[in-house]
Amino acid sequence: MTENEKQNYTIGIIGGTGKEGKGLAYRWVQAGHHVVIGSRQAEKAQRAVAELQALLSTGGELLAGMENAEAVAACEIAVVTVPYAAHRPTLEGLKDVLDGKILVDVVVPIVPPKVTRVQMPPAGSVAQEAQEILGENCRVVDAFQNISYERLMNANDNVDCDVLVCGRTKAAREVVLGLVADTGLKGWDAGPIENAVVVEGLTSVLIGLNIQHKVKASGIRITGIPEQA
Repeated sequence: MTENEKQNYTIGIIGGTGKEGKGLAYRWVQAGHHVVIGSRQAEKAQRAVAELQALLSTGGELLAGMENAEAVAACEIAVVTVPYAAHRPTLEGLKDVLDGKILVDVVVPIVPPKVTRVQMPPAGSVAQEAQEILGENCRVVDAFQNISYERLMNANDNVDCDVLVCGRTKAAREVVLGLVADTGLKGWDAGPIENAVVVEGLTSVLIGLNIQHKVKASGIRITGIPEQA
């Protein structure tokens, strides 16, 4: 592969039948990646695939639907998009098949009914919780917490929102920054996994702003850095 040649991956989305999972799948297949949507039930995953294929003008053949464990086994990079209440049991059940892979953790610690209040888990962040569950051989990277499904699914939207990426290794962060770029978003290397507490906590702040201003898709921008940097 040449320096300027983009690498396409097989991406498995755990709990990919929800809004965020489908929004990311929609963007990634258009960028040329193979995407396997996972669910606890294969039939539900396949229904989500059919929904997306109906919306796509190209790339529908790059989608497949399977049970979560099969989706992870088939992928090079896994992405988890389940509700926070299902985060720990889902990852504990998939620990063996996630061994050695990059896991992009999109989950935020939203605990209803107080969804506008930051409520971090004992591990410090959801990403750190995932790393504790899965062990050192799985490279957990935190990303996409602050981008809405509505923005991802709007093919005509420039998406004026940036993505902060945290993780233990720079190499894994760089892979995920490439996936961010493939969604059409601007990604920033936000440093080690310990910084995920800030990124995840912002989600509750943005939900509060959405409610106050009667919008669905507030986001964040990093400013003051020249484009060439």
